[in-house]
Amino acid sequence: MSGNRIAVITGASAGVGLAAAKALAAEGWRVIGLGRNAARCAAAEAELRASAPGAEVTMLRADLSLMADAARVAKEIAGMVDHVDLLANNAGGMIPEPAVTAEGLEECFAGNHLGPFVLTTRLLPLLLKAPQPRVINTSSDGSEMIPGMNWENLEDPLGSSPGAAYCSGKLANVMFAAELARRHGGQGLLAFSFHPGTVASNFFAHVPQATRAHTEALEKITPEEGAATLLWLARQPAEALDNGGYYYRCAPRDPNPTAHDPANGERLWALSEQLVASALARS
Repeated sequence: MSGNRIAVITGASAGVGLAAAKALAAEGWRVIGLGRNAARCAAAEAELRASAPGAEVTMLRADLSLMADAARVAKEIAGMVDHVDLLANNAGGMIPEPAVTAEGLEECFAGNHLGPFVLTTRLLPLLLKAPQPRVINTSSDGSEMIPGMNWENLEDPLGSSPGAAYCSGKLANVMFAAELARRHGGQGLLAFSFHPGTVASNFFAHVPQATRAHTEALEKITPEEGAATLLWLARQPAEALDNGGYYYRCAPRDPNPTAHDPANGERLWALSEQLVASALARS
């Protein structure tokens, strides 16, 4: 196994992901960043190289709302490295109108949870080769704003509004981290989720108008401030953290009451496998 620490960061072409990538590259990590837009990926790679001269940085294009693309980029990463120390599932967002992907999935939930689910499960063999692997999911306080997962609507591509689908995806990020810790904590895997705060980024360009009006009134933090908890979770000693926990501002935060129920974690995992298999059969 190569000696350098390796981080895979999704949504690394801007915002919190780019800020985290810069910080880790400056510390000597090998950084593999993912982004949806090829031009923004190229610009981010140039920015990363300029901010951390000599750092080993690669940006890969991938649309994580498409399960075939998530599987493809996981295979590409597996051909590049022999282990992964950190997987930061940071990409995600909201869409202004209901939309269905070419694979038949609701686009918002697919991009926020199902694509990261594919990437994580496909990279698990590489993560488990690292001495102390970590998976960190960027969630949102939107995960706290719904009573729980609307399981029936997850199987209906147009069963939810974009806002409800976004909150479900962010709750899934919290549930998924907790379930990863339950399933693989005994193998040394640490998994966490966190709320970064309301970050000034291009996220708000894609939200519905009513949501945008609300969020524009909120006080914003910088991408660097938003990345602080992600980086803190990547650096803290394992014994100082709650494996499977949900965090905000570098401290534990109470999640949605349904988030850490093992039955919900198992149900989410099984449903995710089912939806992904259906999508891949269409691609």
